[in-house]
Amino acid sequence: MILTVILSFVLLSLNGWSGVTIAAEKEVDPHAAYVKFHFQEREMDFVFGSMLLGATRNRGFEIGEAFYTATQIKDGDAASWQEQWIKTAGLVESRGRQALDKGHNISARDQFLRASYYYRAALISMHPEDSRFRETALKSRELLKKAGSFFDPQLEYVEIPFEGTVLPGYFRKADSGKTPRKTLIMIGGAETFAEDLFFYIADQAFEHGYNFLTVDLPGQGLLPFEGKYFRRDMNAPMKAVIDYALERPDVDSLSLAVYGYSTGGFIAPQAAMHNPQIKALVMSHCVADGYAEVANMPAMTPEAVNGWSSFKKGTYQGLAWRFGLNTDNLAGLVAANEGFVFDPAGVTVPSLILVGNGEYQSKEVQRQTKICMDGLPNPLKKLVITPAEEGASAHCILDNRSLMSQELFDWLDEILK
Repeated sequence: MILTVILSFVLLSLNGWSGVTIAAEKEVDPHAAYVKFHFQEREMDFVFGSMLLGATRNRGFEIGEAFYTATQIKDGDAASWQEQWIKTAGLVESRGRQALDKGHNISARDQFLRASYYYRAALISMHPEDSRFRETALKSRELLKKAGSFFDPQLEYVEIPFEGTVLPGYFRKADSGKTPRKTLIMIGGAETFAEDLFFYIADQAFEHGYNFLTVDLPGQGLLPFEGKYFRRDMNAPMKAVIDYALERPDVDSLSLAVYGYSTGGFIAPQAAMHNPQIKALVMSHCVADGYAEVANMPAMTPEAVNGWSSFKKGTYQGLAWRFGLNTDNLAGLVAANEGFVFDPAGVTVPSLILVGNGEYQSKEVQRQTKICMDGLPNPLKKLVITPAEEGASAHCILDNRSLMSQELFDWLDEILK
């Protein structure tokens, strides 16, 4: 049974929660897998099982294609991972183009959706200086745009002007009518492309009658190539996104919600502090202090990194790049997160915090969750810890998106009546 706390959060202590098993574990490990899917290498298994297989719910992956590809990958090896996902993406894209040539638009759409996310999968652990990086990311975007043209209403590719560049992303209306609708803006974390967020929750948003908007913010997608890195005032680009949404006639200005996962659990509430147009806030999980959270992650010293697989090292080098660091300065990620804070007392809108049971085993995640729940002033606040026995333990609840979206949209429906 899902453990839910609304106003009774004071019953929580840092030592545990009635009904939840808390491991004596200090570290915050966003890449921890709580069940084994396929690979021995822990980092690779998390990405494969939670981030990627989880997208099956939203047509981003197919089980047979995914597991066949996994059998061709050398465990823990970044180059093998990249090669095989690009190969699978090409096969699926080719099938889609054949269908399109014969006028089978729905078949083409479904193939292009998966090919898009297979290309995206190849980017995980790929060094940004790899000549294939930008090309592969743009291929993923191109195919999602092409697939989106066969939706009804269409999935729109959008570019929101910001500081001399654009924030690229996607918007889809809840329906083809002209009535303004409730809208969900989805914000990702430190490794995110906008395509991730489409495959994370977009289908559920449509099914529940919400417009859906997601973008790459500074530090995300390809924006570091333009010198746009993660920054302490992420509310600045978020204002551009919110202004764009509210300029659309199909967006109900009184029913605008923002959901941020991972580092988005800092970005979304910071935006809510500065933008009263946001009427409801969701976080998975609440990151009141990014510095403290990263400081409690597994050690990233040169000695520790020497023992990592090439896959894990490549993944963290990508993170360093997104914060404007030298990609070999992984230990610098701690200091780079200084000042990534928000004050829960300044977030006055109804708020929902979602945390997977496995992630909640971290004492630091517990501590920051308590800071948020104690500090949020609006009585319409709620904490949901999703249960391990329903396969909902991972970071951002990537491993059970049906359960995550049920909690999210049932709550939003009650708040945005």
